[in-house]
Amino acid sequence: MLNLNRLLLYTAGIALYAGSLFAQQQVSLDWKLHNVGQVRQLVTNMGALWRAQTNYPGLIYCEFPPNSYEEHIGQGGIWIGAITPENDTLVSVTTGWGSDDEFFPSAAPWDSIWVVGKMDTVTIPYWPDYVGVSDQDFVCRYTDYGPSSMRISAHKPLYLDVIQTSYAWSSKPLDEMIVFRYHIIATKFDLKKAYIAFWLDGNVGYRGQGWNFALDDYSIYYKEQHLGIAMDSPGGPDGTAYSPIGIKIYPPKTVAEDSLRWTFNWYPNQTVPNRDPLRYKDMAAGKIMQNQQVANGSQFIVSFGPFNLAAGDTLNLIVGEILGDGLNGVLKNSDQMNWLVNQNFKVPSPPPNPPLRVEMRNHKVILNWKVRPGDVNPETYKDPYRADSTAQPFEGYRVYKSTQSITGSWTLLAEYDLKDNTFGPNTGLEHNYTDIGLLNNLDYYYTVTAFSKPDTVIGFPSQESSLNANAVKAVPGTAPPKTIGKVAVVPNPYRGDVAYNTYNPPWEKPGGTRARWMEQDRRIQFINLPAQCEIKIYTLAGNLVATIPHNDPNKGYEDWNLTSYVGQAISSGIYLFTVKDIKTGDVQLGKFVIIK
Repeated sequence: MLNLNRLLLYTAGIALYAGSLFAQQQVSLDWKLHNVGQVRQLVTNMGALWRAQTNYPGLIYCEFPPNSYEEHIGQGGIWIGAITPENDTLVSVTTGWGSDDEFFPSAAPWDSIWVVGKMDTVTIPYWPDYVGVSDQDFVCRYTDYGPSSMRISAHKPLYLDVIQTSYAWSSKPLDEMIVFRYHIIATKFDLKKAYIAFWLDGNVGYRGQGWNFALDDYSIYYKEQHLGIAMDSPGGPDGTAYSPIGIKIYPPKTVAEDSLRWTFNWYPNQTVPNRDPLRYKDMAAGKIMQNQQVANGSQFIVSFGPFNLAAGDTLNLIVGEILGDGLNGVLKNSDQMNWLVNQNFKVPSPPPNPPLRVEMRNHKVILNWKVRPGDVNPETYKDPYRADSTAQPFEGYRVYKSTQSITGSWTLLAEYDLKDNTFGPNTGLEHNYTDIGLLNNLDYYYTVTAFSKPDTVIGFPSQESSLNANAVKAVPGTAPPKTIGKVAVVPNPYRGDVAYNTYNPPWEKPGGTRARWMEQDRRIQFINLPAQCEIKIYTLAGNLVATIPHNDPNKGYEDWNLTSYVGQAISSGIYLFTVKDIKTGDVQLGKFVIIK
């Protein structure tokens, strides 16, 4: 079935992407974000756990806890080294300092990243009838010998296919880890003395501007667990991080553990080898370095081998990415992952997400999750991996709200569960909820989850469907008026000394993945707009400042960030506006005040 950079130079601050444009023309580059649990991890179909050559727009690659802006990865991915029949010592890397990205998907549209839910079955060209393992599986394939790889002048391929799957869970005790499974296939010739390494550039801390937050990290290793950890030193420019990040290796079960040579090697203030023989020498060293004592950056490999891999054979391994509440939390989750692997990932699961629908009204939002024809019913799901053999593991629903973002933080509004059993308050089930007393034209976020009964036989807690996977944005308000005449500006006056971003819900908030408010996040709002109109803003002298078109039959407002049509922030003063109704030609005049 399976046989078928960031190159961060701290000294220069330059990212080099050799052949990047050419590569993107010949490959189906793709990225996805694991987001059902507590870890928000970027995955690419190049095998790199950072943006690499994809178009991922975010600044953070591994955020934990959610919405903390705490980063953990600068680069991450596997290295594969071996000796060819011609006695060449070669290493192919997904990512690494001093090297180009050497693995790429093909140009086929299906060579993107496949997303699969637990126990769902999909047919992938290189993996027919794949069955989902976790609450959120990603599946992708990449090689080191495609056209894009072969254009790298310093690269000589091992002719490897790598099929990568990654798993994430939405509920405790598994929601603070991501698991990667690698299927490494020799496609052309036999490989001798193969070694596998996982490379981590651990950037641990609050992700502000620049990379100073990553320069006070250090590396430690737990030999018996094959667990390398990037730690943040307390204090420093980024404060004290909530969580380290651990990389834990599980070699193939078919190989005797005592036959393997393990290496832990860290690289801060060193030149990471950029030639294959030197890189292979590090991977095959069989050396466990002492824990890093000086916190000046955490970059390390954990490697193991050797293996002999015949052409057509597949080598399987598991890599755990583990986070938690401090070092003790990581070690606790490491033990939990051992249990998970021993269970062969067959653990109880949450019900499917409820079919959430939202209706927005004046000062209120109506949520409904009643099952309609064609919907998946959470209340009738089956779970073959429960030890208690409960025929109906579904127990209830929870309703959450956030005023901050579509990823939370979340406040529980209501919980409904089945009557007449020993679990929960036995409130009875509901399938709708109305949130009233809301401010119009502001963003609110809601999610409804389904949760299961706990498995009392193995002591496994109740499992809850993903909050983020079911989240929606709702903006309460009134429909656009039929005629013009009541257009107004809020707030008026706008005061620059007011921290509008601290309101709840925030009137102003950072755009994109930024944590901090910036000048371009300023906001005034034109309300009571007809469905089709045009707003023009002028100085008192009659100079045009900005033009804002409006064409929305359901929305009666438009925002403006106090920036002119040439991109300049406006100054304090009195401003005039006109609103022209496109249908009738009627025009309303008005004014507003900006005080900075």
